[in-house]
Amino acid sequence: MKAVIQRVSHASVTIEGRKVADIQHGLLVLVGFEDADTQEDIAWLTSKIANLRIFGDENGVMNLSVKDSNGDMIIVSQFTLHALTKKGNRPSYIKASKPEIAIPLYERFIAQMETELGKKVQTGKFGADMKVSLLNDGPVTIVIDTKNKE
Repeated sequence: MKAVIQRVSHASVTIEGRKVADIQHGLLVLVGFEDADTQEDIAWLTSKIANLRIFGDENGVMNLSVKDSNGDMIIVSQFTLHALTKKGNRPSYIKASKPEIAIPLYERFIAQMETELGKKVQTGKFGADMKVSLLNDGPVTIVIDTKNKE
């Protein structure tokens, strides 16, 4: 499982001209799944994201998590995070899970994140053509791969 976490001042997701998610202060999380992902990966990654200390405290030091700063979150499924680009110029997505595997993982990821945060998160729609808008704050962007927990 791979995730791109972006600290945002504002983020939204629009599908077919209709805004389906909209937050101010918080995180936009793009997440991609592969067949080898487990519930253990979900638990580890949601805990890691919810507790990342990437928000400024009263001294402007990145010392607070999204939970500590009462931030909101949008989670968007993004299979392209598993793009393989070694050969040629057309990425291969063979490592990305097919919908029958990825959708249940995505739904469990969302549910686990809501448990971690103690509140609802907003989402995109799995498989939809989404327009994601954000104002990256910092900029702060972190990439995490559960297969490389360094």
